[in-house]
Amino acid sequence: MPCVFCAIVAGKGPAIRIYEDHKYLAILDIRPFTRGHTLVIPKQHTVDLTDTPPKTLADMVTIGQRIARAARATELADATNIGINDGSAAFQSVFHIHLHVLPRRNGDKLSVAKGLLLRRDPDREATARLLRDALAAID
Repeated sequence: MPCVFCAIVAGKGPAIRIYEDHKYLAILDIRPFTRGHTLVIPKQHTVDLTDTPPKTLADMVTIGQRIARAARATELADATNIGINDGSAAFQSVFHIHLHVLPRRNGDKLSVAKGLLLRRDPDREATARLLRDALAAID
C-alpha cells in the first residue's frame, strides 16, 4: 500500500496544511485527540527512529515547538504533549515517521497515560548495562 503521508506531501491526498517548508509539512490530524492536534511530517520518507537522521528528528521537534507556541498564543492550549509513536508496538499506524503535537487545555480530561501501570524494573543495573553496551555497539 502506498504511503498516505507521501501522497499528502505530493498533493495527492487530502489534508489541512498549517505549516510547510521545503523539507517538512505540518497538517491537522484527521482523527484528533484534541482540537489542534497536529502532525509534523518530513517530506523525505523514513519509517521510524531507526532510519531517520538525527537532524530530521531535531527539525521536527523544532517545528513542533513552534506549533505548540502558536497554540498557546490562542485559546487552543494551556500546555502541550508531543511524541513519536515508534513502531507498531508503540501504536504507530502510519509507517512514515511523524511527530504528534497535542494542544492541551486545563481540565480537558484527555489522559495520554490512561491504562499505564507503574512498574518497577527488577534489575535496573542489568537494564542499564544492556543499554550502555548497545549504545557502545551502535556508535
